[in-house]
Amino acid sequence: MRRFTVRFAIGLATAAAVAPSSAWAQGYGVYEQGTCTMGRAGTAVAAPCADGSAIFFNPAAVVTGDGPKTLLSVGGTGVAARGSFTNDLTGRESPLEKSVIPVPHAYFTHQLSPRLAAGIGLFAPYGLTIDWNPDQAEGRFLGYHSRVAAVYVQPTVAAKITDALSIGAGLDVNFARVGLKQRIDLSSQALPIGGTFANLGVPAGTDFAAAEVKARGTAFGYHVGVQFKPAEELSVGARYMSRQLVEFDDGEATFTQIPTGRTVPVNIPNPATGATVVPAGTPIDNLVASQFSGNGLLTTQGGSTYLRMPEQLVVGVSFMPLEKLRVLADFQYTNWTVFDQLVLNFEKLGTRVQREDYKKAYTYRLGGEYALTETSQLRAGFYTHGAAAPDQTVTPLLPEGPRTSWTLGYGTRLGQKVRVDLAYQYIDQADRRGRTVPTETVEANNGLYNFRAHLFGATFAYAF
Repeated sequence: MRRFTVRFAIGLATAAAVAPSSAWAQGYGVYEQGTCTMGRAGTAVAAPCADGSAIFFNPAAVVTGDGPKTLLSVGGTGVAARGSFTNDLTGRESPLEKSVIPVPHAYFTHQLSPRLAAGIGLFAPYGLTIDWNPDQAEGRFLGYHSRVAAVYVQPTVAAKITDALSIGAGLDVNFARVGLKQRIDLSSQALPIGGTFANLGVPAGTDFAAAEVKARGTAFGYHVGVQFKPAEELSVGARYMSRQLVEFDDGEATFTQIPTGRTVPVNIPNPATGATVVPAGTPIDNLVASQFSGNGLLTTQGGSTYLRMPEQLVVGVSFMPLEKLRVLADFQYTNWTVFDQLVLNFEKLGTRVQREDYKKAYTYRLGGEYALTETSQLRAGFYTHGAAAPDQTVTPLLPEGPRTSWTLGYGTRLGQKVRVDLAYQYIDQADRRGRTVPTETVEANNGLYNFRAHLFGATFAYAF
């Protein structure tokens, strides 16, 4: 039984022990990098919040010209995601695993002078964690757990060129991690006499192996921003975060056998001589066990892949029609066309390529902030964006789609040095047709994915 073909699907994942969650945005982007800004639907490029998150939302605004000389803020967002896949033919529903996953952020800024500031931030602008039940999910043979996490550490400097114009820039050091878990279907594996195990009566959807792929990599990029404030009540801003290519050269693939309890129903002859080489009644688990040891194809082996983090361009405006009211609007462009394919190179299994063919995506954000008192603010916002994934690549690894989101936020100062911001966000993603089978065509779409999420954020800032 040496001839043994493994049809191994490809998946991915990113970040450190603090990975972003299954509340995937466009592609595998994550925009909840500050609770104050989250409360106003991510609108910040023209007037970032005073919590250090300007390091991400617009590096130019790190220099304030006044206020505290040093600021430290730490916070995060808990994401409670819910979703499922419903098969067109059977009506069977496969739910996402229920969990609450944290997305952390931290910023430190220091005003060196009224016209010069520096800081450092930690945030995860790209990442996802998708979890399906490995024993029940219909798409488990494409992947039941995929994780992408890219934790950026960004040292930043900003300067006021004039009283109205500021610029800023940072170096993005990306510590990335990718991972995939999936099951392998015995029925589709090749037999030495031709055909597959399905010809021996093994039904489709028979798990005989669990596979896991994981890897780490580091990459570098940059982040620049500009802010122009011609009047106290009006400001405009723009920021650009560069694309990155993360190469994962030291990956590892591991495989674990899953007992099937099945036996060979008929004698299997030698194709050349006709002599029986595998008698009827032989346990199939014994037949395939050699693939998990020695020189078998399903032994632990090295691997490599790469992943592109797309560039972002955001422009926005902030206007105060009333003394206590600020209204903001942002437009975001993300070049998801860089995610055109996913390639895994295995030491023994060879190369596997999966087409993704993502497209450019655009996000429209509208937010507002109202000063309840001198120390407290109420916030709200709304955003919408289209899908980055084409119809043929909507799979359990990343079933993203068009979405709308509504947000609420509240911030207040506790004493002279401490500030706390709280926010809630509801994500409503449009139902999206997709597939749980390996065929990469629209015609192969065999069901409907749905997704929604509740997000809760908190950030604490200390000025000294």
